This record gives sequence, structure tokens and C-alpha cells, in this order.
Amino acid sequence: MSQPADLSRRRFLGWTGGAGAAVLLAACSAPSSSSDAKDKVAKSSKDVDKIGFDYPFTFLPVYAGVTKFAKARAKEVGVDLTQTSDNGRPDVQTSNLDTLIAQKVPAIVSFPMVFEALETQAAAARSAGLIWVTYGGTLKNQSASITFSFEEGGRLLGEDAATWAKENLGGKGKIAFLVDDTIQLGRERTKGMMDAFTKAAPDMEVVGREQAIDPDTGLSKIKAILAKHPDLNMVLGITDGAAFGGYKALVEAGRAESDAKTYVGGQDGDLGSLELIKKGTFYRASAALQLRDIGNAVIDVPLAVADGKSDADASADVPIALVKQGDSLLDEIISQYA
Repeated sequence: MSQPADLSRRRFLGWTGGAGAAVLLAACSAPSSSSDAKDKVAKSSKDVDKIGFDYPFTFLPVYAGVTKFAKARAKEVGVDLTQTSDNGRPDVQTSNLDTLIAQKVPAIVSFPMVFEALETQAAAARSAGLIWVTYGGTLKNQSASITFSFEEGGRLLGEDAATWAKENLGGKGKIAFLVDDTIQLGRERTKGMMDAFTKAAPDMEVVGREQAIDPDTGLSKIKAILAKHPDLNMVLGITDGAAFGGYKALVEAGRAESDAKTYVGGQDGDLGSLELIKKGTFYRASAALQLRDIGNAVIDVPLAVADGKSDADASADVPIALVKQGDSLLDEIISQYA
């Protein structure tokens, strides 16, 4: 990995959007939190009048989409949703979380820019009797989490790409993977994607496995690979952001956008990538999240904790689905960005 770990994580989290990236709780559930405070601020969901939503990448389109649905759900259940503005800076995120804890906001949903660094804030919130929900992964100190079927998303993309390779390349060609090895979300997506593809298409030649989570890095990594392998057929990305960079590198190298022997796919369901799929380019698939599901989880998970559910029972693993040209779900997800 060429990028500093901290920067890499921040970019990754940003481009996954959060997905928040996600929500389902699963095998990746965190260990039970440290001791619960005896004096909980909220004895039940009826006591939760406010939820703090701490999402550090407010400049991303996906944030507006998630927040739109979170606000709607909050209104349905009579809860005030307060949002932080971290400006993509870990120090600002820490300060904003400290403020929410000091104000005793009953429940906090936080997407850590650097996961291990926020164990302190998570533990402080729990000690103060507050509910802490980790978004996009898990922490040791948490009440519950919202994840996004990380490995499943990778598996769906890998299997589809392998099927395409067999049908269009006879199972023989060249592929490059844009991966992330720095955080839980990235590691699980990478595993699902690569295991599924290499198992189903064993004769494809893997010519690259590069750390890349954002478009700029994806662009530079695939350009470097194309310099050695101009006949590269396929690029699979850990995020749609990284895959989009790979797509751009191929186009800049002269590949026609409708080339029949090229496949690019990513994960998250970023609007720009979804529009390329709809347009019929060689950006052929995305393992996409639905903003509505994530937004609802931002409200429903902490309320479930307030009503006494355990980490395992309250946590949510938001489903993910592969979308391709012509799928009705593709149009549905695009419309959620409106």
C-alpha cells in the first residue's frame, strides 16, 4: 500500500460512503461492549428524544441520501436528528463527539474515520449512560453496529464477473483487483470479491492486486498496470470510487466505452457508477446499497438498544444487491439520490 494508513482509511470510508457503509450484523459482530452504565440516559426508546448522527464525509452525495431517509424515519418516530460537521478531519470528529457526549445526547451513531482512535469516545459515551452505535464497522466499545454485508457484496460482484469472463472471454484473459486491506469493511469485501472470482474463473490471469479506494488512486494504479498489460480485460474494485478510476484509465488509454471484451465493476452504488451502468458502458455492475435501508437503520438501531436489545440483536447488517443494466433496482437506487 503506497498511501499512509490513516489517509487510506479516510479516503476509503469516504468513498464507501458509507455506506455505511452498511448494516447487518453478522459474523463480524463486535465483542460485547464493556460494562453498561448503571444510569442509562434512556431507559427505553420513549426516552430517546435525540440521536446524534456523526458522518465525517458530509461533502459526499451519499451523505445527503442517507440523511434524507434518516430524517424521514426520525420524523416518523418523533425523534430529533442532530448532525455533526467533521469536514473530513479526525480531530474535528473527535471534538464533535466529545460535545455530543458532554451534552448527553441519548444516542450517538458514528462512522469512525479511524476506528481504533474512537474507542475512547465510544467508551466515554457508554460510561455516561449513552447509546453508541458504530456505523460501517464495529468497535469493542459499542452498544450495537450498522454494517453492510461486506463479504456478501464482494462475493456477488466476484461471481458476476467470473460468469461474464467465461461467457465473453472463454474464461481466459487478464484481471486487476483494486482492494483495501486496512479496515474490516475493506478486508471482508476484498476477500469475498477475490475468492469468488478466482474460484469460478481459475484460468483468468491476475495481473494486479493494488490498494485503492478512491478514483485518483484507482486511476493511477490501473494506468501503471496498463503500461505492462495493455490487453487488460477486467477491473474489480473494493469501492465504486476506485473502480471508476480504473474505468477512466481504460477510457483514457483508448478503450471504447462499449468495448465488448472489457468489464469494470465496483461496490457501494455510487451515483456516477450507476449512471455508467445504465448508459450501457463496460462499467457493468455494482454491488449497491440502498440509501433508504441505511437511513432507517440510523434511527431504528439505537432505538432497539434503548428497548433493551443486545448488541447482537439490535445491530443491523444492511442488505446489498448486485445491479446491472436493465435491472429495476438500478433505477430505484438512482432515484434515491434525487
